Amino acid sequence: MNIEYRSACLEDLSEIMSMVKNCIITMERNNIFQWDELYPASEDFAEDIHNDSLYVGLHDGKIAVAFALNQQSDEEYNSGKWMYPDREYYVIHRLCVNCFFQNKGVGKQTLQFIEEKLKAQNIRAVRLDVFSGNPYAVSLYTHMGYCKVGHADWRKGRFYLMEKYLQ
Repeated sequence: MNIEYRSACLEDLSEIMSMVKNCIITMERNNIFQWDELYPASEDFAEDIHNDSLYVGLHDGKIAVAFALNQQSDEEYNSGKWMYPDREYYVIHRLCVNCFFQNKGVGKQTLQFIEEKLKAQNIRAVRLDVFSGNPYAVSLYTHMGYCKVGHADWRKGRFYLMEKYLQ
């Protein structure tokens, strides 16, 4: 599937929020209670856009995926036993694949895009957190070589802290 990635803009916000709401419905049908009406909120995505850290992947003019990529992390990340603590790193936040494009390799392709983008900037470590109750996301990240280095307990439950070294 051909996906074109670009920085998100405020004009994308409505489509992103519609995509997120549909994904929440799909996750809840699968007993995954990771996101809700509180998080992620449009303000989170608007701030990402303002900080130039939100990206979208487009297929045939529709947003197939959105994610934030920056060097920000919650305080709970300090509890991780990071494998590369002295390396400069980026963190993937709020990666959401449009329900209409799920199970088509979009998540894998997006991670490959992120990793290539970071390697081109000479960044060799990427981190993220993933909801322990989302077996699809946990499987994707594990399959793509991300390793569990700890956990954080937030409002919705336990999240695994994960890291990958980019060769």
